[in-house]
Amino acid sequence: MEFTKEQLSELICKHTEKENGLQDLMEIMLESLMVSERREYLREEGLSGNKCNGYRPGRTYGHGRTLTFRIPRDRYGNFHPRILAILRDQEEECERLAGTLYTKGLTQEQVGEVFNDIYGEHYSKASISRMLEYLRKDVTEWLERSLESYYPVVFIDCVHIKIHRKRSVDTEAFYVVLAVREDKTREVLGIFNKPTESALGWGEMLNDLYERGVGKIGLVCADGLKGLEDVISEVFPGTKLQRCTTHLKSNIISDVRNGDKGEVAEDLRQVFRTGDRNYTVEQAWGEWQQFCSKWGKHYRGIKRRGEDASYKAYFTYLNYDHRIQSMIYTTNWIERLQKDFRRVTRMRGAMPNEESVILLMGKTAMDKKSYLRQVPRIDLDKVLFPDE
Repeated sequence: MEFTKEQLSELICKHTEKENGLQDLMEIMLESLMVSERREYLREEGLSGNKCNGYRPGRTYGHGRTLTFRIPRDRYGNFHPRILAILRDQEEECERLAGTLYTKGLTQEQVGEVFNDIYGEHYSKASISRMLEYLRKDVTEWLERSLESYYPVVFIDCVHIKIHRKRSVDTEAFYVVLAVREDKTREVLGIFNKPTESALGWGEMLNDLYERGVGKIGLVCADGLKGLEDVISEVFPGTKLQRCTTHLKSNIISDVRNGDKGEVAEDLRQVFRTGDRNYTVEQAWGEWQQFCSKWGKHYRGIKRRGEDASYKAYFTYLNYDHRIQSMIYTTNWIERLQKDFRRVTRMRGAMPNEESVILLMGKTAMDKKSYLRQVPRIDLDKVLFPDE
């Protein structure tokens, strides 16, 4: 039976008015195009014995719906419809766009609204969630990737983010490891969730790094969490610990009167000097004792610090080349990364679960182009960066 163009147009219009009519029509058109393409392929190739060999199931995603259809096959399995490759490219482009919008701070519902504006179709949260599957796969593979055997410097810290759990909202810890590689570039080695920050939690995180291939770390820079030195030595014996001097100075200054803050801050700057090749750990410890003695007369908390030998870990940086000390005596680098993490999660309020947080943090870390640039002069220290 033959139809005129007008008759075909009328039939198509009537069918599209039915429920799922447009989707049916798109599937029929795709199948028809592929069947025609197979016919041309067999005619042009002219391989002896090759012919039509049924269909295999296929599907793609478009206009907020999953399209299912049959893909024609040939006997030798050499036929691959070009239209299918075009559809796949469009699908991947939509997935990349959805992933980019989501990781820039939009919720799944907001991403759906953007797609509605662009394509004129409604995309539900479930539709957008399916489109984000490729992103989840990429981030998961990245977080589980094999690592190098040696990292000269590693910074560790936790970022605290509100998430839903058991019908309530609370702040939970997300452990982050940022490393300087031997080639002087930086990379995030891992992101890990436990409700609270603890030395035990960091032990699990370090064990994960070890299982993924890390055999040695030159120096770990961290905040003042108790028990950290012990868990580091258990997993990576011989690794030195540098506690963050910025955290320490901030804690001390916050515990003194406003009238004393300026003088206390200046004294601390003298204690934690950098860039002086003649300033040794022994001299710095002596300066620290004098500081604690001076201000301990007025503040018992400072006096107790002066009596605690564990505070020597704040002066580890003085064992390294004076030209890199300002890079390793604080966790500022990882603090800047945490600002990026908070920016992409803040727009959502409380996150629905820990998986969604790790997805956003992982993608943000993967996209840090600044980490591809080499850190100038950090390899001047031959203890951390030995010559090959």
